[in-house]
Formats: sequence, C-alpha cells, structure tokens
Amino acid sequence: MKDTPGWASPGSAPSDGQEPGASGPADPADRPDPAQQPGQDPQGSKWSKEQPPPAQWSAPTGPPAPGQTPPPPPPGPGWGNRPPSGPNGPGGYGGYGGGWGSGWGGPPPAAKPGVIPLRPLGVGEILDGAVSTMRTYWRTVLGISLTVAVVTQILVILLEGLVFNDASTEALDDPSATLDELTRAMGDAMLSSGVVFLISLVGTIAATALLTTVTSRAVLGKSVTTGEAWRDARPQVAKLFGLIFLLMLIAFGVVAGGTLPGILVALAGSGDGGAALAVLGGLGAGVVALWLMVRFSLASPALMLEKQGIVKSLSRSTKLVRGSWWRVFGIQLLATIIANVVASIVVIPFTFLAAALSGDGFTGFLNSGGDLGWTFLVVSGIGSVIGAMITFPITAGVTVLLYIDQRIRREALDLELARAAGVQDYGSGTPGPTAGG
Repeated sequence: MKDTPGWASPGSAPSDGQEPGASGPADPADRPDPAQQPGQDPQGSKWSKEQPPPAQWSAPTGPPAPGQTPPPPPPGPGWGNRPPSGPNGPGGYGGYGGGWGSGWGGPPPAAKPGVIPLRPLGVGEILDGAVSTMRTYWRTVLGISLTVAVVTQILVILLEGLVFNDASTEALDDPSATLDELTRAMGDAMLSSGVVFLISLVGTIAATALLTTVTSRAVLGKSVTTGEAWRDARPQVAKLFGLIFLLMLIAFGVVAGGTLPGILVALAGSGDGGAALAVLGGLGAGVVALWLMVRFSLASPALMLEKQGIVKSLSRSTKLVRGSWWRVFGIQLLATIIANVVASIVVIPFTFLAAALSGDGFTGFLNSGGDLGWTFLVVSGIGSVIGAMITFPITAGVTVLLYIDQRIRREALDLELARAAGVQDYGSGTPGPTAGG
C-alpha cells in the first residue's frame, strides 16, 4: 500500500519507506538522519528526493518524532482553501459569509417546506410552484376546478340552447339590413355575450377563492380538502365578488371616459373627426385601464388571505406592486398565455369534433349564423370544461404566488411562513432541515 501522506492510518500496513515491525511513521526524506554524513543517501530509502514543503503535508497520525519540528498550522480561509466541513461549520450552512471563496457553494439552499423555496422567487419558480400545486394536490385542485367548470358550463349550454339560440344575428352579415335590424341583432349578440361572460366570471371568482386557500397551504407543505378550503374562503366570498365587480366598473368607467369626447363630437356632426378622437381616446384609456388592473391585480389574494375589506385590499395591492409593475404584468401575461395555449390545445379539437358530429360539418357550422345544435353545444362544452380545469389552477396559483413573492421581498414574509411551517432556526444563520422539502 502506498504511503500517501495523510491517508493511511498507523499500523494498517508497512509503508515503502519503513521496515516491517517498526513503530511510528517513517521519517520524511527532507529530514537529515543524525547518523548520516552530509551528502550521503540513506540506504534502502525509496522516498523521492522531491517532496512537498513541510507546511503542505503531515505524517499520518501520532506525535512528531524526537527532534522533528511540528509543521506550522495550515493557512487561514482564503480563495481556494476548503474550510472545515459540517452542517454548521464555515463550509456548511452558516459559513458562506466568511469571504469570497471561503465556502464551497455560496449560500445554503433556502428552506422549502412546500411548493416554493422561502426566498424571493424567479419567474420559473412561480410558474413551477403553480404547476406543482396542481400536481401535488391534484385531488383538491382538480376537484374544485372540475366542479366550478361543470356548473358554469351547464348554465352556459342551457342559456345558449334555450334562450340565445333563437336570437336573430343574421342581420349582422346582411349588407341590405336596415338600421333597426342591425341594432336588434347587435343588442342580442351583446346580451348573449354579456350573460355568458358574467357566468364565466362568477365561476372564475369561485375557483379563485377556493384555490387561493389551497395554494397558500401548499406553500407551507400542508394539504387541504375541498370542504376546508370552502370553510376558510366562505366569509370572504361576498367581498371578493364586490372587489371583482368594482374592478370591472373602474375599467369600464376609464374606457368610457376616454371614448366619450369622440362620441360627443360625432353626435355634434363631425363624424370622421369624432371617430378618430374616439379611437385615440379609447386607446389611451385602455392603457390607463391596463395599468390600473395590474396595479390592483394582487388585491384578490390580499383580500382572501389577510381577511381585508375591499378598499384595504386595493390599497395593499397598490403597495405591493409599486416599483414592480412591469414584473407583475409580465409574469401574469406569460401565465395567461401559457394557460390559454394549453387549454386551446384541448378546446379546439373538441370544437372541430362537435362541428363534425352536429351533422352539417365544420362548413355548416360557419354558415349556421349562430344557430347551434345541442350536439355541438354539449361536445364543445366538454372541451371547455377540460380547458377550464387547466386555466383555473395556473392563473389563480400564479397570482397567489406573486402576492407571496412580493411580500417576501418587501415584508420578510418568509420568516413568518417558516415559523408556520415548523422550520427550526430559520433566519438565525443556521437553518434546520427543510420540512417536507
């Protein structure tokens, strides 16, 4: 066995530079033998003449031999030197602040009791947290999404099949239609779309209320049943409805205020100028409305999780989004695009299938003038239900995780979350093991 300094334990095997039966480690070659004349090589020694300096190595174990000067201590921590290992040593969790290069991997990983680490999050971590919530607690998440989607889609199918299917919209495609016919057709189309939108909005609000509770518990690594989520969200559901309708009223009021001057100019007799002014005013008002909606986008989780009122939740959202408007807007836009693309992959094939099964084919569906059969409504409704099961958890989960991320960045919410999750010694420099990581 090769006697590499610092590896072999004493007595494990005779080394190449030591006779069998001799006790203690062999003397290194750079230490002169008292009985040896200067310039003579020791007989039988197999040590290389080129040895590392004494400060870079030591004998395997045991005290230094008589007459040998103990080696100096190793140099202090510096760039490239490995510090002592261990969970709490300089190379462990608590030693990454000793200087650049004094540790092995920088700061320790943040505690992760649930679907996200308890630190400021990146875009990918927010999206992954929403998907992980759906994957880990799929029974509760998909159960809530499926129930809400089925109820809302049944109401939409019944209204479209029994009430709005007889509405006359052919006049919109008829160049010879009179003004009264066009007005009546536009009114019917707007009424149908408005009612369907309101039903979908109610379903979205209900799903958001329940999924907010599920996602907030998933951050702590705790599961929650549908019944528990409903009991926790029920006191705030009425306020959530009020918040959503207030936001819709604000957006509508801003857009209407922007287009109103153009409409008044058009009514005064200047049709072209009024139309141009209305378009410009509408575009400017749309930008303002978008800015306000993003600014208030975290009001829903603030209302549900902090048990705040409507006005207070709007104020909280404004405070959390301030200085991060583009980041919040970009993440929510990306999540919406991803959710709708995935949902469209499911919904579009069902739409083609529904058109094929309805008897007239897809061409007949395009030329039906809005007269939809029950087969088409039912089959396309099934696709819409599956699509909603995907979009509800992603959009609601991203909104909740954005809210939590902003509070971690501004209010050190991670300390409170760590205590709630039972993470020991979090924030003291020597965090304990992650729970449920």
